[in-house]
Amino acid sequence: MNMMETMRLDKWLWCARFYKTRSLATEEIAKGRVTVNGLAAKPARDLRCGDTVALRQGPIARTVLVRGLSGARGPAPVAQQLYEETAESVQAREKAAEMRRLAPEPAAALSQGRPTKRNRRDIERAGAQGWGDRWSASLDE
Repeated sequence: MNMMETMRLDKWLWCARFYKTRSLATEEIAKGRVTVNGLAAKPARDLRCGDTVALRQGPIARTVLVRGLSGARGPAPVAQQLYEETAESVQAREKAAEMRRLAPEPAAALSQGRPTKRNRRDIERAGAQGWGDRWSASLDE
């Protein structure tokens, strides 16, 4: 870890491995999904040790304290030393993971999939009573 005073927010998010690319980190900041010390931030905002960063990674919301600044993106174990996740954030993340685990399978809610050939023909026969003899949707006079 380099001993730097400040660092760009987008670069720090990339170095700390929250986002795969710096441009992705910039996009997320621009969408308002990243705040620093409770305030909306811009990608070029200077970040210092001790700042609190709240961010979203897909459905996962995290709040972390900046512990270090690094000029280069390193391996994951080194990147994890750049921040410390707050206890509330860890608890909320674990609770959300448990809720996802206990949620019913979305496919189980579907009683039927695509109609079978027989079902489709039945649907066409049922719908043919008013429209089957017409070649156009316009009114004939």
